[in-house]
Amino acid sequence: MTYAVALEQQVLVLNKGYSAVRVVPARDAFTLLCREAAEIVTVEDGQWATYNLANWIDVAAIQKEFEPSEHSWIRLPSLEIAIPKIIRLLAFDKVIKPQLRLTRRNLYARDKNKCQYCGKRFSSSDLTLDHVVPRVQGGGNSWTNLVCACLRCNTKKGGRTPRQANMALITKPFKPAKCESLRLRIGRREYQSWKTFLNNAYWTVELKEG
Repeated sequence: MTYAVALEQQVLVLNKGYSAVRVVPARDAFTLLCREAAEIVTVEDGQWATYNLANWIDVAAIQKEFEPSEHSWIRLPSLEIAIPKIIRLLAFDKVIKPQLRLTRRNLYARDKNKCQYCGKRFSSSDLTLDHVVPRVQGGGNSWTNLVCACLRCNTKKGGRTPRQANMALITKPFKPAKCESLRLRIGRREYQSWKTFLNNAYWTVELKEG
């Protein structure tokens, strides 16, 4: 993994009360740690420990020897540092009510990467977003007016409503109660520690592609 790619790894940010508030790239997490505005939180068997940046650097050699595959690493001239998975803000205790963002990633996750007309599953690169009520007919960008569609179905539908195009939606579009993209992402092994703080939370911040 290159230095630039490593710095884009996702880090969960907790507030002072250990509530999840957002997700940031590792480069931003290290900035907060260098400013002593945050500390690192690690989770093992449901229990957590905290480290400041200096202590985290001190244990880097031990981590590298005994658990190298458990971390992503940044290589510096004199050492390698594990990228933290979770940090906690030290001077921020306001509870932020998360807002569900209308994003391409969250729409793909809501529709499980399935075209909502033919029902087939596609990779994100082969999907488009379709306005159920076309913009030329006054339709806007909203959870209930945007669906995933493959290129073929989107082209076939064109600037018409599903009824006008004689096409049927397989699922009525809706606004999710929480962010499906995060639910899918934390299935990855390296993000399992996030579950300690997210299992009972409604978390709705978009994760970047990684």
